[in-house]
Amino acid sequence: MSGSLLGLTLGVGLFLIWWSCWVPDETVVGHRGRPTLLDRLGDELVQAGHGGVSPKTLLAGCVGTGLLVGVLFFLISQVAAIALCFGLFAAYGPIALVRMRARRRRTALRDLWPDAVDNIASAVRAGMALPEALAQLGHRGPEELRPPFAAFAHDYRTTGRFHECLDRLKERLSDPVGDRLVESLRIAREVGGSDLGALLRTLSTFLREDSRTRAEMEARQSWTVNAARLAVAAPWIVLALLCTRPESIQAYDTRAGAVVLFVGAAVSLAAYRIMIQLGRLSEDQRVLR
Repeated sequence: MSGSLLGLTLGVGLFLIWWSCWVPDETVVGHRGRPTLLDRLGDELVQAGHGGVSPKTLLAGCVGTGLLVGVLFFLISQVAAIALCFGLFAAYGPIALVRMRARRRRTALRDLWPDAVDNIASAVRAGMALPEALAQLGHRGPEELRPPFAAFAHDYRTTGRFHECLDRLKERLSDPVGDRLVESLRIAREVGGSDLGALLRTLSTFLREDSRTRAEMEARQSWTVNAARLAVAAPWIVLALLCTRPESIQAYDTRAGAVVLFVGAAVSLAAYRIMIQLGRLSEDQRVLR
């Protein structure tokens, strides 16, 4: 009897250990779990300046673009494999465009965030309350950052709920630096004390050093990224030109030709991703959503 009880207890303990490893992240207080593809696309749309476009609308645009380009290339070449390859490339085009614009805008904002933090620190030293110091960025801060902070000022005047307005500000910014700033101000608001000025000065110094270092490294690494793009695009540009001469591409209208195209597309994609991973600096992730 004691052996059965001991075995049952051991089994229950092992089951509880196993079950604890599979508890969904959403059950952890204050943690939303890993961002999904739609979450990342939503962040990139906001960062690119297209906050009014939903991720599902972007994906629908990708499908429409792919179908349109695929049909166009089929009409030109009369080869289904070629049309499918270029249709797939075109379907990724809107996402690539959004990510490119988001990356450029993040780079531009990286140089503006230190000035915004200095502006908040100056307002706090001048005796402004924290909500007012944030709100005044809507008309005194850097031009690119004014709209979200102006919306924050409107939200705060309407509701007076500082934490909820900070959450909306994070959504409008969708930026890792903005997340760090918002959470730092939230903690300062809750804890209080006289360390807010020192915290903001430290954050401003860190952001300036990070921006300077990243700018130097991106200038050195840009040739690798550009070479990867040129290498992956060159053979497909040649193939697109060959489509204007149907007699030159009839070899691809066979099973072997389709295999060659699909293998070439897979190799091009894999090589491009490897080159990008080797040549591009890692981007800041939104860990404080």
